[in-house]
Amino acid sequence: MNLSNLKPAEGSTKTRKRIGRGTGSGLGGTSTRGHKGAKSRSGYSKKIGFEGGQMPLQRRVPKFGFKNINRVEYKAINLDTIQKLVEAKNLVNVGLNDFIEAGFISSNQLVKVLGNGTLTNKLEVEAHAFSKTAVAAIEAAGGSAVKL
Repeated sequence: MNLSNLKPAEGSTKTRKRIGRGTGSGLGGTSTRGHKGAKSRSGYSKKIGFEGGQMPLQRRVPKFGFKNINRVEYKAINLDTIQKLVEAKNLVNVGLNDFIEAGFISSNQLVKVLGNGTLTNKLEVEAHAFSKTAVAAIEAAGGSAVKL
């Protein structure tokens, strides 16, 4: 056995269809494309969403709503979550790096602190935004809320 007499396994390959080589081949005439119509012609390509002349779905369904281009999306973190983080790591100041290390946010997300839960420790909390109840709870515990 050498490279000159290698052959693929029996039945593993098929012969290519030779289309459009006369009627005697069985694949001449219409060349497997059927009779007439756009699909039988060269250069045919169906437009995206075309439904054969029927009103396409994207035109049957009405448009509604809008996207506010000025929307600022925050990742919400509650006070009880901050309290658990402080107890676990014995922190005095809680900032963005602490949230990133804990896996609450990624480095490009904005943080808003919400007032669900209670704080027992005196903390300086850094975030991009605070709810009124969160600020009240942080200050009631003797801490401060620092906006970035």
